[in-house]
Amino acid sequence: MDNLGRSCTGRVLRRVPEGLILDVGDGDEALLPTKFCPDSPDSDIEVFLYLDSQGLVVATTQTPRAEVGQFAYLQAIDDSDFGTFLDWGLDKDLLAPFGEQHRPMVSGKSYLVYVHISKADGRIIASSKIDKFLDDHRPHNFRAGQPVQLIIANSTELGFKAIVNHSHWGVLYKNEVKQRLSFGDRKAGFIKYVRPDGKLDLTLEGGEETRDRNTEIILKSLRENDNYLPLNDKSKPELIKQSLGMSKAAFKKAVGGLYKRRLIALEKTGIRLIK
Repeated sequence: MDNLGRSCTGRVLRRVPEGLILDVGDGDEALLPTKFCPDSPDSDIEVFLYLDSQGLVVATTQTPRAEVGQFAYLQAIDDSDFGTFLDWGLDKDLLAPFGEQHRPMVSGKSYLVYVHISKADGRIIASSKIDKFLDDHRPHNFRAGQPVQLIIANSTELGFKAIVNHSHWGVLYKNEVKQRLSFGDRKAGFIKYVRPDGKLDLTLEGGEETRDRNTEIILKSLRENDNYLPLNDKSKPELIKQSLGMSKAAFKKAVGGLYKRRLIALEKTGIRLIK
């Protein structure tokens, strides 16, 4: 099942005593237990798919702290004969088998883990052996100035190692970090520089080049739309992303710079280019 361990849209097929049977794509079905069923279910419900203790596919409206293919900082809460259970936000805890633990886990402590599907039995499991899931020799398309999502992993003499978009390592240099960072923190950041060997230097602030590019994008869009854009600091992030291809934080910084230079006027429902 392609959607196992991931969120998807389930289409309601029928009601059964245990809950709702959903079509979750590619002809696969999953049970949404009664306690997660809305009082008046629509035809579509956003759910997450996992396996119950019997190995059957089950849907839930709970949101996990990480899906298959992602890293997360999770707390160990219990031990079993097979490994350590982690709290990942669902009623059913996530198992980190002993063979997938970088060091023996201790209940009450938190660990950076990668969520994946076991090749042995097809179940969703966690691994704290994170290096084997981060291949810095694998080609990538990151570019300088690109906004990315970071998970702070550990500190080095240079600064902080961070996981970039759940796929590659990158480095934040300590002399450029102006805030306190802790292991497991999730941060919005930017690619500062892509080295010739493909390794990534990171920054938590958009560089001058990024700000200039965002400014030009906004100015160009204003000129192409009769000098007005129906966007402001109250606009939804996804609308800004769809309209201009930048994050809301980057938009607000660029708009602030344009306003200080008296190139735009701030109106109730958007921004206007001053001729």
